[in-house]
Amino acid sequence: MKTYDILIADDSETARKAIRILLDAEPRLRVVAEATNGKDAVDMAMQWMPDLVLMDINMPVLNGFQATQVIKRELPYMTVVMLSVSDDAADLFEAIRNGAQGYLVKSLQPAEWVTYLLGILEGDAPVTQPIAEKILAEFKASSTKDIPSAPSTLTSREREILQCVQQGFTNKGIAEALCISENTVKNHLKNIMAKLHIKNRVQLAIYARDHASND
Repeated sequence: MKTYDILIADDSETARKAIRILLDAEPRLRVVAEATNGKDAVDMAMQWMPDLVLMDINMPVLNGFQATQVIKRELPYMTVVMLSVSDDAADLFEAIRNGAQGYLVKSLQPAEWVTYLLGILEGDAPVTQPIAEKILAEFKASSTKDIPSAPSTLTSREREILQCVQQGFTNKGIAEALCISENTVKNHLKNIMAKLHIKNRVQLAIYARDHASND
């Protein structure tokens, strides 16, 4: 059974303890370090090289957005999930703009935390409908000049996979639906994101929903 190392970055000791208790209950997740501000989060990410950083937004020295930006610049393959008490669309958009792979609202139930984090770590990056709608609304309210208007460069297979993403399929679900391996699905997804100049699976899910009627 694969285990994943987690770094918790939150200036609240109470919050860090609660998150540690929650994650320690899942044998596949292991908390290796805790940071109390954004600068420490960056330093510890470089020291511990965790699989995932849980990054609170509001922290001293560097806030969560700033720390995420530094981590993704220095360690582009490290997974960062932003933590917040709010599902405000502006925060969701800012988290993704700075490179975060996910956005976790602290009020979610413990089981939902574990499902969400394991999904991201295993390549599915699940996006709930309310979250996706909020991010999509923010994208539409902002300039869309950097977002491709149509997937004209995609192959027929890539279009099929994009349609599955639009329908909310996980990598495993796409593989079963198209009778291909999960590894093949992941490779197709990488190609699709490269062609569309999309940085992560969250943006891809939003793109797929936004362009569903054009495919």
